[in-house]
Amino acid sequence: MSALKKLVNTTKMVTEKCPLVFNVLAECETTKARVGKMCLPHSDVDTPVFMPVGTQGTLKGLLPDQIDSLGLQIMLSNTYHLGTRPGPEILEKAGGLHNFMNWHGSLLTDSGGFQMVSLLKLAEINEEGVKFQSLNDQKSEVMLTPEHSIHIQNAIGADIIMQLDDVIKTTSPDKDRIEVSVHRTTRWLDRCIKAHKNPNTQNIFPIVQGTLYPDLRELSAKDHVRRDVRGFAIGGLSGGESKDDFWKMVHLSTGLLPKDKPRYLMGVGFAMDLVVCSALGVDMFDCVFPTRTARFGCALTMTGQLNLRQKNYKKDFRPIDENCTCSTCKTYTRAYLHGIVTVQTVACHLLSVHNVAFQMRLMKTIRDSITNGTFPEFVQKYFLNLFPEKDYPKWIVDALNAVNIKLL
Repeated sequence: MSALKKLVNTTKMVTEKCPLVFNVLAECETTKARVGKMCLPHSDVDTPVFMPVGTQGTLKGLLPDQIDSLGLQIMLSNTYHLGTRPGPEILEKAGGLHNFMNWHGSLLTDSGGFQMVSLLKLAEINEEGVKFQSLNDQKSEVMLTPEHSIHIQNAIGADIIMQLDDVIKTTSPDKDRIEVSVHRTTRWLDRCIKAHKNPNTQNIFPIVQGTLYPDLRELSAKDHVRRDVRGFAIGGLSGGESKDDFWKMVHLSTGLLPKDKPRYLMGVGFAMDLVVCSALGVDMFDCVFPTRTARFGCALTMTGQLNLRQKNYKKDFRPIDENCTCSTCKTYTRAYLHGIVTVQTVACHLLSVHNVAFQMRLMKTIRDSITNGTFPEFVQKYFLNLFPEKDYPKWIVDALNAVNIKLL
């Protein structure tokens, strides 16, 4: 039987009253993977999609025209950092972040909630919101409420904006506190929706919380599905939990969320995670990983990472990847890059170009294989190339078994 089930695609246009239209174009009959098109005010986005992170309105090491040439349709920026500098007033005067950074594709902004974990020593959380010590001035404080988070995101003008959520460290054993966070996240969602001034041009996504507790995940998802929103995020993962716990919560969450709306798994960007979680039914991903690992001299390939600092690349005159068409692979060798990584800033730029190109190519391959009805075979070949000795991590085997793929 073909691994593809094609769906009827009714062409719809984004209008002022509907700033997000999501059409599922094809589904894998074996897994939960699907191909979709998400129509947003600034661009159409093919899903499953990986969104690189430009924290303060820039992908480190890349110019907007270079981002365009890599085929990016959407990228992510950070509300907390942009709200601190340059601030909502400057962004409003600039006509939003698209104009400010000269980016014509789509934007997604997080809510600032993640900083509850990453800046926990600087944060105080209560029902009103989250109080931070400013990163720019340790003497001053910043109060981030659901209303203020939405105010900043309205000034930024991103196509998709996130609710402020009460984020708990994934590995926390305190179920009572996690349950508080689930209910508070829903209350904050309603405050965000009420405060949202641009519902005809920007889309709020709720964030499903509950960490590693299935009953709390289900409670959170069911509460959020009752709201009139156009997509959903899966939060509270990729925070130090075991991979076995990770995939089970992703699998559970995609099963709880509507099939006709995009599902966004926050903070996930390792290549093998993208493949597995696409099979589990995720449509959107983001992570700083491709550009961050470039700064450490690492290049991404279909057979794993190349640490170009290692001496064995000193006389290696091949490109990073002979099958890659990015400008770095067309022009430079591993030997050249070995000599400049972590020393010359241009190396970060060159590896960032390649790593982002790799992520884009991987996602296109995933989409094409779903459309062609060969996704299960792609997954099998991908992991066999990555683990030629067939020493597959158990969590990958279990996750793929859950969606009817048995590795070779």
